[in-house]
Amino acid sequence: MATEAPEVILASGSPRRRELLTNLGVPFRVVVSGEDEASEERDPARLAEGLARQKAAAVARTHPGAVVIGADTVVALGGELLAKPRDEAENRAFVRRLSGRTHQVYTGVSVFAPDGKRGSVERGGVERTDVTFRALTDAEVTHYAVTGEGLDKAGGYGIQGIGMALVARIEGDYSNVVGFPLGLVIRLLREAGVRVWGE
Repeated sequence: MATEAPEVILASGSPRRRELLTNLGVPFRVVVSGEDEASEERDPARLAEGLARQKAAAVARTHPGAVVIGADTVVALGGELLAKPRDEAENRAFVRRLSGRTHQVYTGVSVFAPDGKRGSVERGGVERTDVTFRALTDAEVTHYAVTGEGLDKAGGYGIQGIGMALVARIEGDYSNVVGFPLGLVIRLLREAGVRVWGE
């Protein structure tokens, strides 16, 4: 007799994460954690993984029978963290600083799954991708910032939109730069007993 598949919850309001999880053929619903993303951690990999865990744990506490996925993306340039820009001027400054340089994108993923013995068990990981921007003109920087596309994104750009024109090279997982590294997500979901792509 087949066991009933657990409910899957995405602890993120990101439309990009919703789209990528939908593409995996996993039925799910969204419950945004509402957790404060403040942290004293300065190491980008540990920060991304810690924030992902914090978001997933908050939702898992109120949905103990579900598989809960949390994710968080951090952008670092020369050891400095670039969060989501507060406004167009800061977005312009971020893109100008990234111009002609290589930066790192880290996405932490955390999956909480029910475990009859311990309540729930957490599995997690972090993916890193190196992204190099073209040397941009001032006009290109301004044009991109004016679009507003980068305002809700770590690092101030969206590679899945107009921002792809800023990029010269990517080393690593493209979906990680979008904010949801599919290879890592698939592995963690399978470990949690979730079927992916109609398995």
